Amino acid sequence: MQFDPLTADVLVLLGSISDRAMAEEIAPVLAEFGLSGQFEVCSAHRDHERLGALLSAAEAGSVRTIIAIAGKAAHLPGVCAAVSTLPVIGVPVESGMLGLDALLSIAQMPPGIPVGSVGVNAGKNAALLAVSIAATSRPEVAQQLKAYRQKLRDSNRADSAKLKENLGKE
Repeated sequence: MQFDPLTADVLVLLGSISDRAMAEEIAPVLAEFGLSGQFEVCSAHRDHERLGALLSAAEAGSVRTIIAIAGKAAHLPGVCAAVSTLPVIGVPVESGMLGLDALLSIAQMPPGIPVGSVGVNAGKNAALLAVSIAATSRPEVAQQLKAYRQKLRDSNRADSAKLKENLGKE
């Protein structure tokens, strides 16, 4: 499938196919909130020309957020932020150093070129952050996000009640 910058809300870039598990966490979250994601494998090192073209197309189209998934040196999010003015969310992927190398690479960008970062292997949180960004200009997404968070609160309170009930029986 070719990249269609006119319809995608979020461009999700994987540094390599080994990052697929994170993309698989992101896709259903975007779909739950009615956002379309375009998923591409494109290394900042091995195919920088194509990366530039993808980012230019994203800026010219409907894309409002980029999620860049990368491990090890994790340069992909920083390169995306250097080339594009769209918000970039970096997802560090666990590698030989438990993902600390990737996390630090993403979080320690030089002043002037910000990259947002979520936790190591936190694809779902990256998707939810992209949803939050979309919610700033799409009231229907904001309403869905409020309902989602209310379900989280309700679940947390139900868990607390169950805990109290179970501890009281012992």
